[in-house]
Amino acid sequence: MTAAPGGFSASPSCSNPAAGAWETFAHGADVGVRGFGSSPAEAFANAGMALTSVVTSPGAVRPIRPRVIRCSAPDLGLLLYDWLNALITAMAVDRLLFGRFEVEIDGQVLVARAFGEPLDVARHEPAVEVKGATFTELEVARDPDGRWRAQCVVDV
Repeated sequence: MTAAPGGFSASPSCSNPAAGAWETFAHGADVGVRGFGSSPAEAFANAGMALTSVVTSPGAVRPIRPRVIRCSAPDLGLLLYDWLNALITAMAVDRLLFGRFEVEIDGQVLVARAFGEPLDVARHEPAVEVKGATFTELEVARDPDGRWRAQCVVDV
């Protein structure tokens, strides 16, 4: 993927500012992704939407092809790291973009269906290629308002 004309701006963006389901945030030369939800699974799904938003507008991605993704890790932080890297691998290797996620977490195991379509450079106008999730600002936690937050910085 190549940079879009004018480059990529990592200003905060949100799927639905009123609901605050996901957002991106600037972090040096990289970008942070953050998902919120009533459960860790919902926060992970929304972190997936934030990841998509780093590359293209999630609304431009048709959720027509399901991809099953399975991960396991000893804690939620590492599970988020593995989840995002599994999505990034599918994006890079299979040239897919995802616009909807169904995530289930049972203990240390995540099973998800990511719905998307093959990358169409002309239609999706990808801004950057995401290289991988990092441990920088990696956190899955319950905020004081009871909402779950799943976040980390991704290398672009």
